Amino acid sequence: MKQYKRVNQWVFVIFLFIGLTACSQENSAILKVGATVGPHAQVVEAVAKEAAKQGLTVEVIEFSDYITPNSALAGGSLDINSFQHQPFLDSYNSNNDTHLVPIGKSILMRMGLYSAKYHSLTDLPDNALIAIPNDPTNGGRGLLLLADSKLITLKPNVGYEASIKDIVENPKHLEFVELEAAQLPRSLDDVDAAAITMNYVMSAGLNPQKEGIFLEPQDAPLALMVITVRAEDKNNASYKKFVEIYQSQAIRDFIEKTFKGTIELAI
Repeated sequence: MKQYKRVNQWVFVIFLFIGLTACSQENSAILKVGATVGPHAQVVEAVAKEAAKQGLTVEVIEFSDYITPNSALAGGSLDINSFQHQPFLDSYNSNNDTHLVPIGKSILMRMGLYSAKYHSLTDLPDNALIAIPNDPTNGGRGLLLLADSKLITLKPNVGYEASIKDIVENPKHLEFVELEAAQLPRSLDDVDAAAITMNYVMSAGLNPQKEGIFLEPQDAPLALMVITVRAEDKNNASYKKFVEIYQSQAIRDFIEKTFKGTIELAI
């Protein structure tokens, strides 16, 4: 009986050692976090600095497009990404047979209609040329923005999947050109206005108060960004710690100081 107890004690010690070792390895691992250039990357860099104070090492990897951060995450070269809203994530999963899931909210980023030539919606002339993103989700979002501004009317209930074919009323006879999202700020010299997401607005040095002629409200559903992982990693303790640090007061203070209210922490 004593020998049996000693065996059980050794088994317990071994399993405890294995558990502590695994926990230690998980906590000491380097988290590779992908973010698009601009505000997303800036905030994740701030999170990385705060995480280092708490014993969590975060490597920030920047991307200049919307597709690669998800393919890199699905392929395993990233642990986490932070750059997209839920509808874009749903669309990516559906189109690529992937299983990426959100584990937390990141920031609120509003799309806006910007112009280098006009200062208000009413200034836009008939037959104005409007640029919108060429990816399905943000292209639809751009059209919804134009519908909210009363420049066009869309078919009922098309939502963010709207396309140019769904425009049913266009009183100013606006013309549209679809461009890669990252190119939209550069297009402002060639078009009358462009629907641009906030990350590219700020990375291009545009001023929402100066060039912005219409912005989404701060509580717009597509303005809410999420922190994303592979489905099998959604309960990873280190990943959850990353989210907690992202949503901390220290990061809120950084966002308020850096972006002065244009971008907000989403809690």
